[in-house]
Amino acid sequence: MKKQAGFTLIELIMVIVILGVLSAFALPRFADLGEDARVANINGLAGALKSAANIAHAQQLADGDTANTTVSLEGVAITMVNGYPTANADGIAKAAQVSAGTTAQFEEGSVDYEITAAGGTTGNVTVTYQLRTNCTASYTSANSTTAGTPPVTTFTPISVAVDTSGC
Repeated sequence: MKKQAGFTLIELIMVIVILGVLSAFALPRFADLGEDARVANINGLAGALKSAANIAHAQQLADGDTANTTVSLEGVAITMVNGYPTANADGIAKAAQVSAGTTAQFEEGSVDYEITAAGGTTGNVTVTYQLRTNCTASYTSANSTTAGTPPVTTFTPISVAVDTSGC
């Protein structure tokens, strides 16, 4: 008589129970990675905006150009205001290589970020890039003020603000 080998019903149930307990501990750690990914995306964008602005500023200083002279980074013309990129598509967006556009472009997937504050070419203007409501990175262009006797011009550098409360 030949004896058959295999798993008993109790052994199979125990394996299923052990896998269930392990997955109960492991699953919550991987359940909401979407929020973490969006937070990392916006923080990465903020870092790219800061870095690109400082690289463009350094290039302008190295070239010995005036504060509002366009600079060239890797063959791309970057418009500048007060020594830093402007807060628009021809300034910081080109310098940081940001793909951004209108709500419709964002929804159809042709751009990575939606622009919710348009920015501009003057100093102290803000452009805001958004992944979703309250998940944004905002770049404010450099500003200059002239005051005193003799007139002294002071520059306020760029600022980058991040809101991850809605990511």
